Amino acid sequence: MLSRAKHFSIKQIATQAGVSKATVDRVLHQRGSVHYQTNRRIEQALDELEAQEKNGLAVGRTFHVDVIMHTPQRFSNAVQEAMTAQLGSMAPFRISPRFHLFEDIAPQQMHDVILRCAEKGSQGVVLKAADEPQINLAVNKLTAAGIPVVTLVTDLPQSERIAYVGMDNRTAGQTAAYLLSRWLDPAPQEVAVVIGSELFRGEEEREMGFRMWLRGRAPHLRVLDISGGYGVYEPTFERVTQELKTHPTLKAVYSVGGGNRAIVDAFAALGRPLAVFIGHDLDEENRQLLTEEKIAAIIDHNLNIDARHVFLHILQFHRLWKTGPIASSQVQIVTPFNLPH
Repeated sequence: MLSRAKHFSIKQIATQAGVSKATVDRVLHQRGSVHYQTNRRIEQALDELEAQEKNGLAVGRTFHVDVIMHTPQRFSNAVQEAMTAQLGSMAPFRISPRFHLFEDIAPQQMHDVILRCAEKGSQGVVLKAADEPQINLAVNKLTAAGIPVVTLVTDLPQSERIAYVGMDNRTAGQTAAYLLSRWLDPAPQEVAVVIGSELFRGEEEREMGFRMWLRGRAPHLRVLDISGGYGVYEPTFERVTQELKTHPTLKAVYSVGGGNRAIVDAFAALGRPLAVFIGHDLDEENRQLLTEEKIAAIIDHNLNIDARHVFLHILQFHRLWKTGPIASSQVQIVTPFNLPH
């Protein structure tokens, strides 16, 4: 009995058996006489604790989930806040997220960060990363080791990740195209789509949805790509400024990633009007731009729901939670007039 009991604290066993800690100590170490029924009750308590542990319900059982993100800090802050807010709702499971956040990281470095999670006893990985061969390989290695990987916001469909959590990015791009075409005057003109990096599948899918809708429904609007800013202020400002000088009539932008303050500032620095500007994600920067009415609309999705869905997928993988299919996030349109507090 003593070897079985080593998995649990004396307090856990006493609480489960409904006896004192001193009684548990006497039984485990065979000190003095204890009634047969008390002995039996403590054995039964150990059976119950082992069953609970097997099902992830034991008091003190912690699931370590590694959250690895290649993204600007303003978005990783929003994700971190959403995940932390959901931890209490996952009871009786105690989930302990470990955050690994990078604004700039090479594919091989990301590969190594992912694999280190296996060495640290991870029960699951949440990943926002570029769709690169080394990263897909690392995901497959984790899956083979029995560690589930859930992609967040941007997918790695060629990998063996167990699920993608986030909005339907093609639908988001189509939504942006619909709004932009309705708000612009009907004259033939260029519209810019600003992409942080073409290596992120989510951004690529948003751009594809945007282009597809305009090609079919608003062919008078020609799409100009502005990429390479990685959602970071300085390179985004530089890339947008270059294109504004080359395209003197450009006045509408769909930003699929980030760096939106840089886009606004680039137009202002050249004294150019920004007639329609549509962005993504209700982070702190975009909230401020909406308040200032410098951006017309934000396409958003509920990160709190996404955070819960991420945890549910991981618990389902470990057969600790049973539920039906987990739906994609709904696309939401936020303007200065329905900005949530």
